[in-house]
Amino acid sequence: MNSESASDQRIAAMSFAKVYPLYRAKVERKGRSQAELDQVIGWLTGLDAARLEALRAEGASFAQLFEEARLNPRAALITGVICGIRVEEIANPLTQKVRWLDKLVDELAKGRAMEKVLR
Repeated sequence: MNSESASDQRIAAMSFAKVYPLYRAKVERKGRSQAELDQVIGWLTGLDAARLEALRAEGASFAQLFEEARLNPRAALITGVICGIRVEEIANPLTQKVRWLDKLVDELAKGRAMEKVLR
């Protein structure tokens, strides 16, 4: 197994429920709200706040989250670098979706206007 597929498998199995509080802490530290975070996640996934809460309560993985998602058609406009890798060049579709989410959370935390974060 090469390191890329091991990394992809690790990301797929990672718990959305465990990462969400980290996203929340990151944006709140920078003066943004949980509602804004949920809006960003909802924009990308098409899931409402109630469904996102249910997935967190279930301990859903990122694979389960994006399995249910109705990905925003404008998601392909998300570009940039996360962990030293350009998100638009990631080959694994699930890993790319997770990194798109990471990128949106980073932009939100950096104070970017919501209109620009949501493209």
